[in-house]
Amino acid sequence: MAPRRTTVQEDAFVLHHYDWSESSLILDVYTRYRGRVVLVAKGAKKPTSNFRPVLLPLQPLRVTYGMSEGESEVHNLRGAEWLGGHVMPGGDALLSGYYLNELLMRLLARDDPHVPVFEAYARTVAHLADRGLADKQPALRAFELVLLRETGWLPALDVQTQTLEPLAPELSYVLVPEAGLRLAQDGERAALSGQQWRTLQALLQSADTAAYGVLQTVCGQAGAALRSQLRTLLNYHCGVGTLRTRQMMLDLQSL
Repeated sequence: MAPRRTTVQEDAFVLHHYDWSESSLILDVYTRYRGRVVLVAKGAKKPTSNFRPVLLPLQPLRVTYGMSEGESEVHNLRGAEWLGGHVMPGGDALLSGYYLNELLMRLLARDDPHVPVFEAYARTVAHLADRGLADKQPALRAFELVLLRETGWLPALDVQTQTLEPLAPELSYVLVPEAGLRLAQDGERAALSGQQWRTLQALLQSADTAAYGVLQTVCGQAGAALRSQLRTLLNYHCGVGTLRTRQMMLDLQSL
């Protein structure tokens, strides 16, 4: 029996592309309901291709592709349209967008959907593209928290991980890869109060549509202490000392 063929249409973002031939591309695409999928964009490199001005990173797209049950995980891209809403980020914001893409490529398996991650990614990319917002860091921290939580790498933030004792609001705690959330020791500067961690946990659990915006605000208030702890945790689970995009940012700053 011939495999059943279906046509899929989804909101998506291009995470990465590879040359497939002189005229075509292999795309790693992040979709809302199917997660990361691999698509072949035939003829996309030709000057006359309708795909050329559309298949850009950090741009909201609607893609149409064909799937066949039981066949290769690589599918044929049949159509792509730009959904509008914002222009591509530039400068440091562009590098931050590539950083988001690297996290998704490293931490999400193919064909493993996480709708909350997709929605957080879309909001974060729009935030990076907004040239009227100077500080992009709170948006990045909020996305990192959602990604870690949805992939199962973030422990509960309202209890100590090893003892499950509730956090005392007035004490300080640190998040470490090997032990989760624990009481801060003397001299540990990158720590947050129990109240801050509990607030982050409540916002991550909230079903209120406004909670994500509040999460960004709280991440901004937590500042460098939250950034350094999440960076250590992400590097640990990505299996690297420093992410490539992070190293690129450091190299550019040293010029």
